[in-house]
Amino acid sequence: MKRIYIITALTSVCMLAILIGTLRFLDPNIGRNDIKVGFVYDNDESTAYTYNFSLAKDAVEKKYGDRVEIFSCSNVLDDEIEEPVRELVEDGCDIIFFNGYSELVREIAPEYPKVQFCQTSYMDMSNQTVPENYHTFKGEAYQGRYVSGIAAGMKIRQMISEGTITEDQAIVGFVAAFPTSEVISGYTAFILGVRSIVPQAVMNVRYTETWSSYAQEKRAAQALIEDGCVIISQHTDTIGPAIACEEAIGEKEVYFVGYNQSMSEVAPGASLVTSRIDWEPYVVGAVDAIALNRKIEEVVAGRVHGTDMSAGFERGWVTMDDLNMQVAAPGTQEAMDSAIEQFRRGNGEYVFKGDYIGVNPESVSDKYDLRNGYTENENTSYPLFHYILSDVVNIVEEEDDTLIIR
Repeated sequence: MKRIYIITALTSVCMLAILIGTLRFLDPNIGRNDIKVGFVYDNDESTAYTYNFSLAKDAVEKKYGDRVEIFSCSNVLDDEIEEPVRELVEDGCDIIFFNGYSELVREIAPEYPKVQFCQTSYMDMSNQTVPENYHTFKGEAYQGRYVSGIAAGMKIRQMISEGTITEDQAIVGFVAAFPTSEVISGYTAFILGVRSIVPQAVMNVRYTETWSSYAQEKRAAQALIEDGCVIISQHTDTIGPAIACEEAIGEKEVYFVGYNQSMSEVAPGASLVTSRIDWEPYVVGAVDAIALNRKIEEVVAGRVHGTDMSAGFERGWVTMDDLNMQVAAPGTQEAMDSAIEQFRRGNGEYVFKGDYIGVNPESVSDKYDLRNGYTENENTSYPLFHYILSDVVNIVEEEDDTLIIR
């Protein structure tokens, strides 16, 4: 009997320890109460990308209140990041978040081993040697792109069935910043989402060669509308493309699919749906780790790749906003929900798969057969798919506006 009592007592102690650990994680009043958090933005909150990222800062403030002191720097260029970083360290920041793509962050991190540096991923870190206090993270954006493509496809199918357009006019437009794998992966997932509903749909892409230029982005969207595109989306930072679609109403029927920020206010008649990365789960979780004096990758819920992390719908790192029921086709919400449920169950391999040949724009001899499938974000949070789908994605060259099929 004595033995049974000893075992029961030990079991009770273990359960109590687990309970205390759980409470420490859930209760923001447990743990440190003097946390200093820094944020370094590559732009300001007037742009969609930075505004969306700043929502995570607001979430930290809401959870921790006066237990946390927040410092932020805006409009910091990548090659000018060193001075703001050192100032934040001097201010006593325990952890600093960056939404820019400067390699200087990784170089500076070893100088301050007691500070955690957390940067949105900008390259494949799976084969990189990084300091223990340097972390990268990103939501698996292709999932939201694919779901928003489904919403666009549902609208195009409705337009075809109602006689607004013919099947050969099922053309989608995309305003892209640069031909990086992050951008290519996103717009490829988008058109594949469209084609899951409208198999004959194709997409025209225009590059602006800048992340944030209202005039250039709007002009690119206007040109795509003139090309005959009936749905426009983007991977750039301003509201220019959404405004172009809204201003086209009355002359042409064209709809807009947003990224990072809802466009329903600036384009109420054209806006269809928005997908965005939700930075809150990682940022708040990383601050939780500081409060509990634990490693970030032990506290944040997501897919761990060393000190790099990613996740999608299953952890709330990707979300959909503002489906416009005034313009969305019947059944759109149900179709989106079905796809999201697949992602939540871990079934995302079907996105980059089908009877397609992708061509590397940097080397036409490098081709990828998607009949074998491609798993995005398998070993890194940074998107790596960088192939242009032949006969599906048309790159429009700015010089002479000639359609180049790659």
